[in-house]
Amino acid sequence: MGLTQEAFDIMGFEDDEVMDLYKACAAILHMGEMKFKQRPREEQAEPDGDEDAQNVAHCLGVNHEEILKALTKPRVRVGTEWVNKGQNLEQVHWAVAGLGKAIYARMFKWLINRCNKTLDAKQIERRYFIGVLDIAGFEIFDFNSFEQLWINFVNERLQQFFNHHMFVLEQEEYKREGIQWTFIDFGLDLQACIELIEKPLGLISMLDEECIVPKATDMTYVQKLNDQHLGKHPNFQKPKPPKGKQAEAHFAVVHYAGTVRYNATNFLEKNKDPLNDSAVAVLKTHSHGCKLMLDIWADYQTQEEAAEAAKSGGGGGKKKGKSSSFMTVSMIYRESLNNLMNMLYQTHPHFIRCIIPNEKKASGLIDSALVLNQLTCNGVLEDTDML
Repeated sequence: MGLTQEAFDIMGFEDDEVMDLYKACAAILHMGEMKFKQRPREEQAEPDGDEDAQNVAHCLGVNHEEILKALTKPRVRVGTEWVNKGQNLEQVHWAVAGLGKAIYARMFKWLINRCNKTLDAKQIERRYFIGVLDIAGFEIFDFNSFEQLWINFVNERLQQFFNHHMFVLEQEEYKREGIQWTFIDFGLDLQACIELIEKPLGLISMLDEECIVPKATDMTYVQKLNDQHLGKHPNFQKPKPPKGKQAEAHFAVVHYAGTVRYNATNFLEKNKDPLNDSAVAVLKTHSHGCKLMLDIWADYQTQEEAAEAAKSGGGGGKKKGKSSSFMTVSMIYRESLNNLMNMLYQTHPHFIRCIIPNEKKASGLIDSALVLNQLTCNGVLEDTDML
Protein backbone atom coordinates (compact mmCIF):
# COMPACT_ATOMS: atom_id res chain seq x y z
CA MET A 1 0.00 0.00 0.00
CA GLY A 2 2.88 2.32 0.78
CA LEU A 3 4.40 1.75 -2.66
CA THR A 4 1.05 2.51 -4.29
CA GLN A 5 0.71 5.74 -2.37
CA GLU A 6 4.28 6.68 -3.25
CA ALA A 7 3.51 6.09 -6.93
CA PHE A 8 0.45 8.35 -6.70
CA ASP A 9 2.61 11.07 -5.14
CA ILE A 10 5.26 10.76 -7.85
CA MET A 11 2.61 11.01 -10.57
CA GLY A 12 1.19 14.16 -9.03
CA PHE A 13 -2.23 12.85 -7.98
CA GLU A 14 -4.27 15.06 -5.69
CA ASP A 15 -5.31 13.64 -2.30
CA ASP A 16 -9.00 13.77 -3.29
CA GLU A 17 -8.28 11.85 -6.50
CA VAL A 18 -6.45 9.10 -4.61
CA MET A 19 -9.19 8.85 -1.98
CA ASP A 20 -11.87 8.59 -4.69
CA LEU A 21 -9.95 5.71 -6.31
CA TYR A 22 -9.75 3.89 -2.99
CA LYS A 23 -13.45 4.51 -2.38
CA ALA A 24 -14.39 3.16 -5.79
CA CYS A 25 -12.31 0.00 -5.23
CA ALA A 26 -13.91 -0.48 -1.81
CA ALA A 27 -17.37 -0.01 -3.32
CA ILE A 28 -16.70 -2.74 -5.89
CA LEU A 29 -15.62 -5.11 -3.10
CA HIS A 30 -18.77 -4.34 -1.12
CA MET A 31 -20.90 -4.93 -4.23
CA GLY A 32 -19.66 -8.49 -4.21
CA GLU A 33 -21.15 -8.89 -0.72
CA MET A 34 -24.59 -7.49 -1.54
CA LYS A 35 -27.35 -10.05 -1.02
CA PHE A 36 -30.79 -10.33 -2.59
CA LYS A 37 -33.65 -12.79 -2.31
CA GLN A 38 -36.71 -13.74 -4.32
CA ARG A 39 -40.07 -12.73 -2.94
CA PRO A 40 -42.28 -15.76 -2.17
CA ARG A 41 -44.51 -16.67 -5.12
CA GLU A 42 -43.24 -13.67 -7.08
CA GLU A 43 -40.63 -13.00 -9.76
CA GLN A 44 -39.54 -9.85 -7.95
CA ALA A 45 -36.18 -9.80 -6.17
CA GLU A 46 -35.58 -7.68 -3.10
CA PRO A 47 -32.61 -6.82 -0.85
CA ASP A 48 -31.69 -9.38 1.79
CA GLY A 49 -30.37 -6.82 4.25
CA ASP A 50 -28.91 -3.44 3.34
CA GLU A 51 -25.64 -3.18 5.29
CA ASP A 52 -23.46 -3.84 2.25
CA ALA A 53 -25.60 -1.55 0.12
CA GLN A 54 -25.04 1.19 2.68
CA ASN A 55 -21.29 0.61 2.47
CA VAL A 56 -21.43 0.84 -1.32
CA ALA A 57 -23.51 4.00 -1.17
CA HIS A 58 -21.18 5.58 1.40
CA CYS A 59 -18.13 4.93 -0.78
CA LEU A 60 -19.79 6.30 -3.92
CA GLY A 61 -21.52 9.23 -2.26
CA VAL A 62 -25.09 8.17 -3.08
CA ASN A 63 -28.23 7.18 -1.19
CA HIS A 64 -28.37 3.42 -0.61
CA GLU A 65 -32.15 3.29 -1.07
CA GLU A 66 -31.82 4.92 -4.49
CA ILE A 67 -29.16 2.47 -5.64
CA LEU A 68 -31.16 -0.53 -4.38
CA LYS A 69 -34.30 0.69 -6.14
CA ALA A 70 -32.34 1.20 -9.35
CA LEU A 71 -31.00 -2.36 -9.19
CA THR A 72 -34.26 -4.10 -8.28
CA LYS A 73 -36.75 -1.85 -10.11
CA PRO A 74 -34.96 -0.05 -12.96
CA ARG A 75 -36.80 2.32 -15.27
CA VAL A 76 -37.56 0.75 -18.65
CA ARG A 77 -39.39 1.97 -21.70
CA VAL A 78 -42.83 0.52 -22.41
CA GLY A 79 -44.19 2.06 -25.59
CA THR A 80 -43.74 5.79 -25.13
CA GLU A 81 -43.74 5.67 -21.32
CA TRP A 82 -40.99 4.99 -18.78
CA VAL A 83 -41.96 2.72 -15.89
CA ASN A 84 -40.21 0.91 -13.05
CA LYS A 85 -39.99 -2.81 -13.80
CA GLY A 86 -39.27 -5.41 -11.14
CA GLN A 87 -36.31 -7.73 -11.74
CA ASN A 88 -35.87 -11.37 -10.80
CA LEU A 89 -32.95 -12.63 -8.74
CA GLU A 90 -30.77 -13.55 -11.71
CA GLN A 91 -31.33 -10.18 -13.38
CA VAL A 92 -30.35 -8.32 -10.21
CA HIS A 93 -27.19 -10.39 -9.81
CA TRP A 94 -26.22 -9.62 -13.42
CA ALA A 95 -26.95 -5.92 -12.82
CA VAL A 96 -24.74 -5.74 -9.73
CA ALA A 97 -21.89 -7.60 -11.43
CA GLY A 98 -22.20 -5.48 -14.57
CA LEU A 99 -22.17 -2.24 -12.59
CA GLY A 100 -19.09 -3.26 -10.61
CA LYS A 101 -17.27 -4.27 -13.76
CA ALA A 102 -18.21 -1.04 -15.54
CA ILE A 103 -17.03 1.11 -12.63
CA TYR A 104 -13.70 -0.71 -12.57
CA ALA A 105 -13.22 -0.47 -16.36
CA ARG A 106 -14.00 3.25 -16.45
CA MET A 107 -11.90 3.91 -13.36
CA PHE A 108 -8.95 2.07 -14.93
CA LYS A 109 -9.30 4.09 -18.13
CA TRP A 110 -9.47 7.31 -16.11
CA LEU A 111 -6.33 6.28 -14.19
CA ILE A 112 -4.36 5.62 -17.39
CA ASN A 113 -5.45 8.94 -18.89
CA ARG A 114 -4.52 10.72 -15.68
CA CYS A 115 -1.03 9.16 -15.71
CA ASN A 116 -0.60 10.03 -19.38
CA LYS A 117 -1.55 13.62 -18.63
CA THR A 118 1.29 13.84 -16.11
CA LEU A 119 3.81 12.11 -18.36
CA ASP A 120 2.90 13.97 -21.54
CA ALA A 121 5.74 16.20 -22.71
CA LYS A 122 4.13 18.16 -25.53
CA GLN A 123 7.30 20.01 -26.42
CA ILE A 124 9.01 16.75 -27.41
CA GLU A 125 8.37 15.37 -30.89
CA ARG A 126 7.71 11.63 -30.66
CA ARG A 127 8.71 9.77 -33.77
CA TYR A 128 9.74 6.55 -32.05
CA PHE A 129 8.54 4.60 -29.06
CA ILE A 130 9.25 1.42 -27.13
CA GLY A 131 6.15 -0.55 -26.22
CA VAL A 132 5.69 -3.70 -24.15
CA LEU A 133 2.76 -5.98 -24.96
CA ASP A 134 2.04 -8.46 -22.17
CA ILE A 135 -0.96 -10.67 -22.79
CA ALA A 136 -2.55 -13.74 -21.22
CA GLY A 137 -1.41 -16.95 -22.83
CA PHE A 138 -3.52 -19.58 -24.52
CA GLU A 139 -6.13 -21.05 -22.16
CA ILE A 140 -7.50 -24.58 -22.08
CA PHE A 141 -9.46 -25.26 -18.88
CA ASP A 142 -11.97 -27.84 -17.72
CA PHE A 143 -14.60 -25.12 -18.28
CA ASN A 144 -14.02 -22.75 -21.19
CA SER A 145 -16.44 -19.89 -21.79
CA PHE A 146 -16.76 -16.60 -23.66
CA GLU A 147 -13.65 -15.17 -22.01
CA GLN A 148 -11.47 -18.11 -23.12
CA LEU A 149 -12.76 -17.86 -26.69
CA TRP A 150 -11.62 -14.25 -26.89
CA ILE A 151 -8.28 -14.83 -25.15
CA ASN A 152 -7.54 -17.72 -27.49
CA PHE A 153 -8.63 -15.74 -30.54
CA VAL A 154 -6.25 -12.92 -29.61
CA ASN A 155 -3.48 -15.48 -29.26
CA GLU A 156 -4.32 -16.85 -32.71
CA ARG A 157 -3.91 -13.37 -34.19
CA LEU A 158 -0.64 -12.77 -32.33
CA GLN A 159 0.74 -16.16 -33.34
CA GLN A 160 -0.14 -15.36 -36.95
CA PHE A 161 1.76 -12.09 -36.54
CA PHE A 162 4.75 -14.01 -35.13
CA ASN A 163 4.65 -16.46 -38.04
CA HIS A 164 4.43 -13.66 -40.58
CA HIS A 165 7.36 -11.78 -39.08
CA MET A 166 9.66 -14.68 -38.25
CA PHE A 167 9.07 -16.89 -41.29
CA VAL A 168 7.49 -15.01 -44.17
CA LEU A 169 9.38 -11.71 -43.85
CA GLU A 170 12.68 -13.29 -42.77
CA GLN A 171 12.72 -15.73 -45.67
CA GLU A 172 11.83 -12.97 -48.11
CA GLU A 173 14.87 -11.09 -46.76
CA TYR A 174 17.06 -14.19 -47.29
CA LYS A 175 15.85 -14.38 -50.87
CA ARG A 176 16.59 -10.71 -51.55
CA GLU A 177 20.11 -11.09 -50.15
CA GLY A 178 20.76 -14.25 -52.18
CA ILE A 179 21.35 -16.40 -49.11
CA GLN A 180 21.27 -20.13 -49.77
CA TRP A 181 19.00 -21.90 -47.31
CA THR A 182 16.41 -24.64 -47.15
CA PHE A 183 12.90 -23.18 -47.16
CA ILE A 184 11.30 -23.54 -43.74
CA ASP A 185 7.65 -24.54 -43.86
CA PHE A 186 6.34 -23.47 -40.46
CA GLY A 187 3.21 -25.47 -41.21
CA LEU A 188 0.91 -23.43 -39.01
CA ASP A 189 -1.24 -21.26 -41.22
CA LEU A 190 -3.80 -20.05 -38.71
CA GLN A 191 -6.00 -18.19 -41.17
CA ALA A 192 -8.64 -20.91 -41.28
CA CYS A 193 -9.21 -20.75 -37.53
CA ILE A 194 -9.09 -16.96 -37.50
CA GLU A 195 -11.71 -16.75 -40.24
CA LEU A 196 -13.90 -19.30 -38.44
CA ILE A 197 -14.01 -16.96 -35.46
CA GLU A 198 -14.08 -13.44 -36.92
CA LYS A 199 -15.38 -13.49 -40.50
CA PRO A 200 -19.05 -13.06 -41.53
CA LEU A 201 -20.96 -16.17 -40.43
CA GLY A 202 -18.11 -16.85 -38.02
CA LEU A 203 -18.49 -17.53 -34.31
CA ILE A 204 -18.32 -13.88 -33.25
CA SER A 205 -20.50 -12.45 -36.02
CA MET A 206 -23.17 -15.07 -35.42
CA LEU A 207 -23.05 -14.34 -31.69
CA ASP A 208 -23.55 -10.63 -32.33
CA GLU A 209 -26.50 -11.38 -34.60
CA GLU A 210 -28.05 -13.70 -32.04
CA CYS A 211 -27.84 -10.95 -29.41
CA ILE A 212 -30.43 -8.88 -31.31
CA VAL A 213 -32.77 -11.75 -32.18
CA PRO A 214 -35.91 -11.79 -29.99
CA LYS A 215 -36.13 -14.81 -27.67
CA ALA A 216 -32.70 -16.06 -28.74
CA THR A 217 -30.86 -18.27 -26.26
CA ASP A 218 -27.40 -19.73 -25.88
CA MET A 219 -28.70 -23.00 -27.29
CA THR A 220 -30.23 -21.39 -30.38
CA TYR A 221 -26.80 -19.88 -30.97
CA VAL A 222 -25.13 -23.29 -30.65
CA GLN A 223 -27.67 -24.83 -33.03
CA LYS A 224 -26.97 -22.17 -35.65
CA LEU A 225 -23.22 -22.75 -35.26
CA ASN A 226 -23.70 -26.46 -35.83
CA ASP A 227 -25.91 -25.87 -38.85
CA GLN A 228 -23.37 -23.48 -40.37
CA HIS A 229 -20.04 -25.12 -39.52
CA LEU A 230 -20.30 -28.69 -38.19
CA GLY A 231 -18.91 -31.08 -40.78
CA LYS A 232 -18.15 -28.16 -43.10
CA HIS A 233 -15.23 -26.41 -41.41
CA PRO A 234 -12.14 -28.37 -40.30
CA ASN A 235 -11.62 -26.18 -37.22
CA PHE A 236 -15.15 -26.57 -35.86
CA GLN A 237 -15.99 -29.85 -34.16
CA LYS A 238 -18.51 -31.59 -31.98
CA PRO A 239 -16.94 -31.73 -28.50
CA LYS A 240 -15.86 -35.04 -27.07
CA PRO A 241 -17.64 -36.26 -23.92
CA PRO A 242 -16.22 -34.72 -20.73
CA LYS A 243 -13.52 -36.56 -18.83
CA GLY A 244 -12.70 -36.25 -15.15
CA LYS A 245 -13.40 -32.71 -13.96
CA GLN A 246 -14.23 -31.39 -17.42
CA ALA A 247 -17.53 -29.55 -17.72
CA GLU A 248 -20.12 -30.12 -20.42
CA ALA A 249 -19.22 -28.48 -23.73
CA HIS A 250 -21.42 -27.38 -26.63
CA PHE A 251 -18.83 -26.95 -29.40
CA ALA A 252 -15.09 -27.31 -29.94
CA VAL A 253 -12.57 -25.23 -31.89
CA VAL A 254 -9.27 -26.54 -33.21
CA HIS A 255 -6.76 -23.82 -32.28
CA TYR A 256 -3.06 -23.83 -33.12
CA ALA A 257 -2.26 -24.86 -29.53
CA GLY A 258 -4.90 -27.55 -29.26
CA THR A 259 -8.60 -28.31 -29.44
CA VAL A 260 -10.66 -26.38 -26.90
CA ARG A 261 -14.12 -27.45 -25.71
CA TYR A 262 -16.37 -24.43 -25.14
CA ASN A 263 -19.45 -24.21 -22.95
CA ALA A 264 -21.86 -21.64 -24.42
CA THR A 265 -23.80 -20.98 -21.22
CA ASN A 266 -24.27 -17.21 -20.76
CA PHE A 267 -22.50 -16.41 -24.05
CA LEU A 268 -25.31 -14.06 -25.11
CA GLU A 269 -25.53 -12.32 -21.75
CA LYS A 270 -21.75 -11.86 -21.53
CA ASN A 271 -21.61 -10.50 -25.06
CA LYS A 272 -24.47 -8.05 -24.50
CA ASP A 273 -22.99 -7.10 -21.10
CA PRO A 274 -26.14 -5.20 -20.08
CA LEU A 275 -25.66 -2.19 -17.84
CA ASN A 276 -28.41 -0.96 -15.53
CA ASP A 277 -29.12 2.56 -16.77
CA SER A 278 -31.03 3.50 -13.63
CA ALA A 279 -28.06 2.66 -11.41
CA VAL A 280 -25.74 4.64 -13.67
CA ALA A 281 -28.14 7.59 -13.53
CA VAL A 282 -27.87 7.56 -9.73
CA LEU A 283 -24.06 7.56 -9.90
CA LYS A 284 -23.71 10.29 -12.52
CA THR A 285 -26.20 12.71 -11.01
CA HIS A 286 -26.32 12.00 -7.27
CA SER A 287 -22.72 11.27 -6.29
CA HIS A 288 -21.69 13.62 -3.49
CA GLY A 289 -18.15 13.62 -2.18
CA CYS A 290 -16.88 11.34 -4.96
CA LYS A 291 -16.01 13.49 -7.97
CA LEU A 292 -14.49 10.46 -9.70
CA MET A 293 -17.96 8.99 -10.25
CA LEU A 294 -19.11 12.16 -11.98
CA ASP A 295 -16.00 12.19 -14.17
CA ILE A 296 -16.02 8.56 -15.30
CA TRP A 297 -19.72 8.60 -16.20
CA ALA A 298 -19.77 12.06 -17.79
CA ASP A 299 -19.80 10.68 -21.35
CA TYR A 300 -22.43 8.02 -20.67
CA GLN A 301 -25.91 8.68 -21.99
CA THR A 302 -28.73 6.58 -20.56
CA GLN A 303 -31.56 5.36 -22.75
CA GLU A 304 -33.94 7.81 -21.12
CA GLU A 305 -31.53 10.70 -21.75
CA ALA A 306 -31.09 9.59 -25.36
CA ALA A 307 -34.86 9.48 -25.85
CA GLU A 308 -35.20 13.00 -24.47
CA ALA A 309 -32.36 14.22 -26.69
CA ALA A 310 -33.98 12.64 -29.75
CA LYS A 311 -37.32 14.20 -28.86
CA SER A 312 -35.76 17.65 -28.63
CA GLY A 313 -33.73 17.12 -31.80
CA GLY A 314 -30.39 16.65 -30.05
CA GLY A 315 -27.79 14.08 -31.01
CA GLY A 316 -26.88 10.94 -29.12
CA GLY A 317 -24.06 10.91 -26.63
CA LYS A 318 -21.24 8.48 -26.12
CA LYS A 319 -22.54 5.26 -24.69
CA LYS A 320 -21.94 1.58 -24.94
CA GLY A 321 -25.58 0.72 -24.94
CA LYS A 322 -28.80 0.41 -26.85
CA SER A 323 -29.92 4.01 -27.10
CA SER A 324 -28.17 4.82 -30.36
CA SER A 325 -26.19 1.91 -31.78
CA PHE A 326 -26.04 -1.41 -29.99
CA MET A 327 -22.43 -2.28 -29.21
CA THR A 328 -21.63 -5.76 -27.98
CA VAL A 329 -18.51 -6.71 -26.06
CA SER A 330 -17.27 -8.56 -29.15
CA MET A 331 -17.68 -5.47 -31.33
CA ILE A 332 -15.60 -3.42 -28.92
CA TYR A 333 -12.97 -6.15 -28.51
CA ARG A 334 -12.70 -6.65 -32.26
CA GLU A 335 -12.13 -2.95 -32.90
CA SER A 336 -9.52 -2.81 -30.14
CA LEU A 337 -7.76 -5.93 -31.46
CA ASN A 338 -7.67 -4.61 -35.02
CA ASN A 339 -6.16 -1.33 -33.79
CA LEU A 340 -3.54 -3.29 -31.86
CA MET A 341 -2.62 -5.46 -34.83
CA ASN A 342 -2.38 -2.44 -37.14
CA MET A 343 0.06 -0.87 -34.69
CA LEU A 344 2.11 -4.07 -34.33
CA TYR A 345 2.55 -4.43 -38.09
CA GLN A 346 4.17 -0.98 -38.14
CA THR A 347 6.76 -1.90 -35.50
CA HIS A 348 10.02 -3.82 -35.39
CA PRO A 349 9.05 -6.52 -32.88
CA HIS A 350 11.07 -8.72 -30.56
CA PHE A 351 9.49 -11.77 -28.95
CA ILE A 352 9.80 -13.35 -25.51
CA ARG A 353 8.25 -16.80 -25.19
CA CYS A 354 7.08 -17.97 -21.76
CA ILE A 355 7.05 -21.75 -21.42
CA ILE A 356 5.11 -23.63 -18.73
CA PRO A 357 7.45 -26.34 -17.35
CA ASN A 358 4.69 -28.46 -15.82
CA GLU A 359 0.97 -28.40 -15.06
CA LYS A 360 1.43 -29.12 -11.35
CA LYS A 361 2.81 -25.66 -10.52
CA ALA A 362 5.78 -27.40 -8.91
CA SER A 363 9.36 -26.11 -8.83
CA GLY A 364 12.24 -28.16 -10.19
CA LEU A 365 9.96 -30.26 -12.40
CA ILE A 366 10.00 -30.25 -16.20
CA ASP A 367 7.44 -32.14 -18.27
CA SER A 368 9.42 -32.61 -21.46
CA ALA A 369 6.39 -33.57 -23.55
CA LEU A 370 4.50 -30.47 -22.40
CA VAL A 371 7.49 -28.21 -23.12
CA LEU A 372 8.04 -29.76 -26.54
CA ASN A 373 4.39 -29.28 -27.46
CA GLN A 374 4.56 -25.58 -26.55
CA LEU A 375 7.77 -25.06 -28.50
CA THR A 376 6.18 -26.76 -31.50
CA CYS A 377 2.90 -24.85 -31.35
CA ASN A 378 4.67 -21.51 -30.84
CA GLY A 379 6.88 -22.03 -33.89
CA VAL A 380 10.06 -21.83 -31.81
CA LEU A 381 11.56 -25.03 -33.24
CA GLU A 382 11.12 -23.87 -36.82
CA ASP A 383 12.50 -20.46 -35.87
CA THR A 384 15.74 -22.00 -34.58
CA ASP A 385 16.22 -23.70 -37.97
CA MET A 386 16.49 -20.26 -39.54
CA LEU A 387 19.09 -18.90 -37.12
